[in-house]
Amino acid sequence: MAIFGVMKFNELLDRFQTEDACKEFLVARRWAGGIHCPRCGNTKVWAVKSRPFHWLCKGCNKNGYRFSVITGTIFENTKYPLREWFKVAFLMYHSKKGMSAHQIHRMLGTGSYETAWYMCHRIRVAMKNSAKGQLFGEVEVDETFVGGLAKNRHVGDRFKGGGTGGIGSGKTPIVGAISRKGKVVARVVESVDGATLKAFVREVVSEKVSLLATDQWVGYRGLASQYPHETVDHAKGQYVVGAVHTQNIEGFWSLLKRGVIGTYHKMSDTYMPLYVNEFEFRHNNRSNPDAFDEIIASC
Repeated sequence: MAIFGVMKFNELLDRFQTEDACKEFLVARRWAGGIHCPRCGNTKVWAVKSRPFHWLCKGCNKNGYRFSVITGTIFENTKYPLREWFKVAFLMYHSKKGMSAHQIHRMLGTGSYETAWYMCHRIRVAMKNSAKGQLFGEVEVDETFVGGLAKNRHVGDRFKGGGTGGIGSGKTPIVGAISRKGKVVARVVESVDGATLKAFVREVVSEKVSLLATDQWVGYRGLASQYPHETVDHAKGQYVVGAVHTQNIEGFWSLLKRGVIGTYHKMSDTYMPLYVNEFEFRHNNRSNPDAFDEIIASC
């Protein structure tokens, strides 16, 4: 049964009223092809009758290896109920511009802000690599910078990632690629020099694309030898030249930055990749009725 697109928050609560219901759902999503040992992959495992949702694998060693439904997941080693994790995942996905740990803590009314913050970041880890594979068709690539003004930062951090005070000075550089009929891939990078940008393009964009559109930033020079590369020159007022433009990826950047300003207010360099994971996942699953299943399966 699909949740997103047809199920509301109160229906989520009705469906997952007990921990066992949550565990049954997790088993079905995590091991769709059959339960196997998370350590060695052995499919010959035995249920531990005295402990529901626990199994024994004898392939790891002669004494056997015991594991549970949450072993090797983001839920392992936490005392918080799965039902609360499911609520947090649901709320995070459903909010177009994201939902802060403060908001989630106020809505759920349990635990502490620190607990909500920890849970949100663990779920963002599970949202990583949602594009799954290279991009095809007409693809746009662009870079952006996220963060506060350089003058407001500690003097030692003012020029991180931005060279010597030019564009992006004091901010975190992010590069992204988007297929106009598909998904987006976005990554936090150390710089936007040619080596970094071209390595990113070669990793995430198929050479069989029909168009690779970028602006005229020098970092993209040389891609025409591998791709049907076309550019627009923003410095000359060019934004759309026929099919050549970067409006889709710029729209994604706009949504990300609105989340930074309106929801999270600030993001540290350390955790920026996790927030990018979240916005990337939300975009890539915007029309997926089984997005909740995807999150839980990746946990």
